[in-house]
Amino acid sequence: MDYNKMATVFRTLALEAGDLIMEIYEADDFDIRSKSDDSPVTAADEAADAHIAAGLRTAFPDLMLVTEEQAESHAVTGDTFLIVDPLDGTKEFIHRRGDFTVNIAYVEAGKPIRGVVYAPAKGRMFMTGADGISVEEEGPIDKQKRGLTKPISVKSADNDALIVVASKSHRDQATDDYINKYNTADMTGAGSSLKFCLVATGEADLYPRLGRTMEWDTAAGQAVLHGAGGAVVRFDDHTLLTYGKPGFENPFFIALAPTVELKPSA
Repeated sequence: MDYNKMATVFRTLALEAGDLIMEIYEADDFDIRSKSDDSPVTAADEAADAHIAAGLRTAFPDLMLVTEEQAESHAVTGDTFLIVDPLDGTKEFIHRRGDFTVNIAYVEAGKPIRGVVYAPAKGRMFMTGADGISVEEEGPIDKQKRGLTKPISVKSADNDALIVVASKSHRDQATDDYINKYNTADMTGAGSSLKFCLVATGEADLYPRLGRTMEWDTAAGQAVLHGAGGAVVRFDDHTLLTYGKPGFENPFFIALAPTVELKPSA
């Protein structure tokens, strides 16, 4: 696999999709519809999805492609594929909170090993380089050429004073009960796959998710976190969260710096 080409294509498509999303985000109004699972979808989701999918199919015609907004792609099977969430955090987008991201990832043998997470409203871009090491691009971000990047890395966690990040839109009592098992110094909320990136940069230590997610929600963020020295494990048995599962649905999981002392799930 040409990982230099992959990094360039992922970055370009994410930035172009971000422009499409922001054009709709900054409009006076936009339509919101419900999908079959009652989750919201907007024209921004669909425009970004179509653009990214077309670009990936042109650049990597031999790779399987799974994307959130193309239901027919959810019926494919395999453990090596491209996977896209064109607008993760649609609820954040609808409420104009800015915590939404473009996510593109490459999964190989069930593990997400390359990915980009771009937050267009925040001007933050996280990605794995050709070498698999994660970086954040320092702004302002230019579509024409890649700017300066800085390596990112999880920090050594203080288990007596952990910083925890949790979902803004999907917080529940079960999540709070689990978080309460830890000694926390601070708790912050964030939308979309930005939560993985906050752990990857050392801005947080722990992100537990006790709720339904799909592989396209997590693959790019997990790739970025892995490339920064972190891990994403299943909530039930603390084994690595893998990909290519039936229906592409995830179990509950925990994203963390490896120095965090995990508490039992039960």
